[in-house]
Amino acid sequence: MNDLSRALMILVAGPYRSGTNDDPTLIAANMRAMNAAALEVWRRGHLPVTGEALALPLVELAGSRQVGDAVFNGIFHPLSRLLVTRCDAVLRIGGPSQGADEMVALAEAQGLAVFYRMEDVPLVATEEEAR
Repeated sequence: MNDLSRALMILVAGPYRSGTNDDPTLIAANMRAMNAAALEVWRRGHLPVTGEALALPLVELAGSRQVGDAVFNGIFHPLSRLLVTRCDAVLRIGGPSQGADEMVALAEAQGLAVFYRMEDVPLVATEEEAR
């Protein structure tokens, strides 16, 4: 079990649509990259979150017909902006992304830690390791 007092809630921010021309295969690859990073954040002892994991189910239920439509845009980035205000840190991954860069800027404006490499995310000792 992790030392919960030291665990951070870390937003994984990376490209979702950027560079994909809205190709579902490329978007899925971006999602896999963010989820893989989130898993590694978990393995380092922290609570990982992505805006996509929270926003996409809501976007679908709200009736979005395609990526970037009014319903999508009314939920996707606004939810991530709110989410970053509740996190302790941001891990920026991947290539160019206006949305991910916005999350970094919001985090920096709040004085939150921003990590650009997984190696910089601190390890949280488990109870067994602390003994």
